[in-house]
Amino acid sequence: MGRGKIEIKRIENSTNRQVTYSKRRNGILKKAREIHILCGAEIALVIFSSTGKMSEYISPPGPTTLIKILDKYQKTSGKKLWDAKHEYLSSELDRIKKENDNMQIELRHLKGEDINSLNAKELIPIEEALQNGLSKVRDKKSDIWRMMRKNTGLLEEENKRLSYHLHSLEIGGNDREMENGYHQKGRDYPAQMPFTFRVQPIQPNLQESK
Repeated sequence: MGRGKIEIKRIENSTNRQVTYSKRRNGILKKAREIHILCGAEIALVIFSSTGKMSEYISPPGPTTLIKILDKYQKTSGKKLWDAKHEYLSSELDRIKKENDNMQIELRHLKGEDINSLNAKELIPIEEALQNGLSKVRDKKSDIWRMMRKNTGLLEEENKRLSYHLHSLEIGGNDREMENGYHQKGRDYPAQMPFTFRVQPIQPNLQESK
């Protein structure tokens, strides 16, 4: 027994409406992918929910594909979507300016500025971002202190090694000076003979004088 025909009308219950939107949106996106893969069709599908959230499927993928498809649609249908390319550039500049403004607002919020108008739900991601940033800063600070202590220890060991080497050189120099002094003293003062001989004057032979 088949299902009965469903009347197409707005779903009043917001929860049921959101569930139905999610299911049918996924179905449309799936069908768009299948048509592109099976038939090689060029597709530009853009969906906005009742809350303004956008979903899109553009194929073949690429930043300029949507513009090419819309330009082809404009030429084929005869409907003028824009007057010139500068309009697209203008809208792109507006989009970038809006993103920059949003980033400036987020930066002020992270600094604790302009937060009086925010509610508790809006403050939660700001608090999480600050805690995450603080944790990373502390980790980096710990790494720097750890590296500094390590480098200090290496410098102290090198200083001890150099001091020991210098002390050894000084001791060696003193030993050589003492040794050189001993040999010099030996040269200045000749060694004495171990025995002393007393020479008697030669006496004349009295018998020969007679």
